[in-house]
Amino acid sequence: MAARAMLSSKASSSMVLPTFRHLLQTRLLSTTACDSQKDGWFNKLLVRKIEPTKESHSRMLSDKEVIYELQTHNLKPGTTEAYLKNYDEYVKCIGDKFSNEAVHPELQGSWTVIVGDQDQCVHLWKYAGGYSSIDKANNVYRTDSDLSKLILDRNQFLRQRANQFLLPFSFWPLVTPREGENIYEIRSYFLKPGTMIEWGNNWSRAIHFRQANNEAFGGFFSQVGRLYNVHHIWCYGSMADRKENRESAWRKPGWDEVVAYTVPTGFPIVGEKGYDSLDGRKEARENAWRHPGWDEVVAYTVPLIKEMHARILIPNHFSPAQ
Repeated sequence: MAARAMLSSKASSSMVLPTFRHLLQTRLLSTTACDSQKDGWFNKLLVRKIEPTKESHSRMLSDKEVIYELQTHNLKPGTTEAYLKNYDEYVKCIGDKFSNEAVHPELQGSWTVIVGDQDQCVHLWKYAGGYSSIDKANNVYRTDSDLSKLILDRNQFLRQRANQFLLPFSFWPLVTPREGENIYEIRSYFLKPGTMIEWGNNWSRAIHFRQANNEAFGGFFSQVGRLYNVHHIWCYGSMADRKENRESAWRKPGWDEVVAYTVPTGFPIVGEKGYDSLDGRKEARENAWRHPGWDEVVAYTVPLIKEMHARILIPNHFSPAQ
């Protein structure tokens, strides 16, 4: 029995990226070696055991004292132009109110959704001073008469609004402004509780497949608001550019294993590979199963994702990220 435990520990630890090995030393497969085919099949159904840890996910996955706020505003149909005019004035007003502050709220990107949730705008703000700068900013938002009036005027255009405080993944590139004419995609993943570390371990590898064309804009996980929520924001020159970049990633060895690990077996991923047709999808998926080791990867997959959502965005005229 002791030999089996050592074998299981050795096998599972070899699957972990060295950079993140220290994060996952206590997060090993709970299966053991089996003497029979039946036991082997049963053990493949078991999931990873999560051991207690003295470190929070935020400390293990993010090394920056920077908080991002993601604002999502659902608009009444026909009010987009008036809403954007109001928000543009709001951004300028914040710049004026904090002009003498060393640390102040910084708009990183402002977008309108064109595919996905219609009549929706998304804004990403950066607070370089962490929660202390958020506390100061919130006090100004509540007490300043000019900002209060703009917020009150904006409410007439809204059907619903929500926000989250996010932390950036330490292994993603820093958020930087983009120039030219681009489209953006925000892919939101809702994970099962307890699986954030596996997500970070796998995407610390996966991000290297997606940096050749500088499409990685930002990767975040929620800390306040809806929890176990991950957002990946990508930047492309066009929809055709998006298709080519995603297909290029699938041609690189190792990308398929990353997706297989983070997406549970049976999860619907139609369009995930940028398929040209349903026949193309069928062939690509069958090819994956012909790769040596693919069946083992899928068999030991931890179902990290409960739900996922993708939206295509275009920058608003006042957005720093164009």
